[in-house]
Amino acid sequence: MSFKLNQHSISVAPAKTANQSAGKKENFFNRDIQLFGGSFNDKKKERFYMDLRILLMAGIDLKSALELIIEEQPKEKDKAFFSIIYDDVIKGKSLAEALRSTGKFSEYEFFSIEIGEESNKLHDVLEELMNYYADQAALKKQIMSVLSYPAFVFVITIGLVYFMLTSVVPMFADVFKQFGSELPPLTLKVIAISENFPFYAMIGIIIILGAGLFVYWQKNETWFRQTTSAFFLKVPKVGQLIKLVYLARFTQAMHLLLASKTPLVHSLELTERMIKFYPLQKAIEQMRTDVTKGKSLHSGMSAFSIFPKRMLSLIKVGEEVNQLEVMLGKLSKQYNEELKYQTNIIGKIMEPLILLIIGCIVGVILVAMYMPMFNLSNLMAQ
Repeated sequence: MSFKLNQHSISVAPAKTANQSAGKKENFFNRDIQLFGGSFNDKKKERFYMDLRILLMAGIDLKSALELIIEEQPKEKDKAFFSIIYDDVIKGKSLAEALRSTGKFSEYEFFSIEIGEESNKLHDVLEELMNYYADQAALKKQIMSVLSYPAFVFVITIGLVYFMLTSVVPMFADVFKQFGSELPPLTLKVIAISENFPFYAMIGIIIILGAGLFVYWQKNETWFRQTTSAFFLKVPKVGQLIKLVYLARFTQAMHLLLASKTPLVHSLELTERMIKFYPLQKAIEQMRTDVTKGKSLHSGMSAFSIFPKRMLSLIKVGEEVNQLEVMLGKLSKQYNEELKYQTNIIGKIMEPLILLIIGCIVGVILVAMYMPMFNLSNLMAQ
């Protein structure tokens, strides 16, 4: 984003924004900007915090900075969104209060910004938030890149199997009927699947839809969250990856809050609300109770196996030297680096594995179709 920081652009922007604020506000309420939660994602938050920090450090006041951010938005929906924040600031609200009223920012965000405003360290808080959401956006992008290839290959596999069972196998079946010879068991099974493929496909679709609806209805139930998290943690590689994802989020959030001088108990409370992974959420809940009773953070963490021993040792050292937020920041960086490495490894493992699965499926169908022909040629040779 290139900002127009000359005197003319700053003096003209207020009038332009003021003339448009009523219309933008009306457009904002006429549009459902919260559809699917994608209208103000982590990438946009990173950009917002980065741009606001740059403008404030350049000596521009908050109102003018927001005006410039509004003017630079390419989409009317984003302009309308930031106009709501600008209008609240004009009415006398703090930046934290303005962000909170949008419903698009989490508690630990506006609480951190509130502390930054009160302590005159808003620049530092914005930098921490910018780094946090940059890491979150990079993590989501990396995970999507790893999963996109298997998803694409899965769709291709479904299409290929559908074509073979509905076109290739029936053609061979007609030829086999003309021969009138006895077919191998494997060939008979493949032909039976081909003849009943619409029925099996319908059953498969019903099962998938039913499973999806069941997960949707039960996803917030304690028993479901506990069961699914325990299952995925036991899956090789996948469990380790999930564990790394949430440990990275935990350390990032705690580092951000403690660096903003948020009390430890309140930091744990806000982090607990943000993290929805059941084992870690329950651990944080108990840790918060232990810290309230006077225990140290590392002693409360030691009761849960989800936290590695090395992490506990470093947390203990950070508490002893009164550098807990620094230690959490280093742990966050290490976990994000390890996460990148693990996702790359899983991606490299999945590619040949998926190709092997496709080859096996197609190979079984082809062998089943050509086996009778080989048998027939042997009988003719005799």
